Amino acid sequence: MFTGIIEALGTVSRMEPRGGDVRLTVSTGKLDMGDVKLGDSIAVNGVCLTAVEFSSDYFCADVSTETVKRTGFAQYSAGQMVNLEKALMATSRLGGHIVSGHVDGLGTVLSIAENARSIEIWIQAEDNLARYLAEKGSITVDGVSLTVNDVNGAEFMLTLIPHTLQETIIQHYKVGTKVNLEVDVIARYVERLVLGDKAAVKNEKSDISMKLLAESGYLNRR
Repeated sequence: MFTGIIEALGTVSRMEPRGGDVRLTVSTGKLDMGDVKLGDSIAVNGVCLTAVEFSSDYFCADVSTETVKRTGFAQYSAGQMVNLEKALMATSRLGGHIVSGHVDGLGTVLSIAENARSIEIWIQAEDNLARYLAEKGSITVDGVSLTVNDVNGAEFMLTLIPHTLQETIIQHYKVGTKVNLEVDVIARYVERLVLGDKAAVKNEKSDISMKLLAESGYLNRR
């Protein structure tokens, strides 16, 4: 588990094809690797990866074909800057929100505009993620815990303060940049719970409607 509070900026130093998937090597910059152990989890642009080799200034991780398909890793190459966060400890402060490191899909930066000292960014999410977007709700973008400040269909707007821009790769975003998105994990579980007994039906798709909410006892029927 993670918080979405980025600890350091890293750089992809190598992506080596191995047996159909990829061995990733990341230079960790100022990330403190002193307490990292073999098998520990480190989030790279919001993707939870397992350290299979490491030293004081780098780590290696194996990236499965599923991860490559779901994330922006297919577009990464040596020199790509990435957001890094080590896994949450039980004694840590939850400064952002609960982040699993399991990316739900890709988004595309639509526009970037200044607003006083902050930056407003509109991002287009995949249509199947639109139902998880809520004004003032949480979303993870390339591993960064952020607040959704406006929603229009599958598009949503973020407001970034100078500190967040300085400490993350968001400072390098341009119109058209592809980003990893993870929706609020609580929203995913609520959606599944609302299905009730239907969740056990094979191939049953989540389709929350007013009728389903009423049938499940979440609305007063008159």
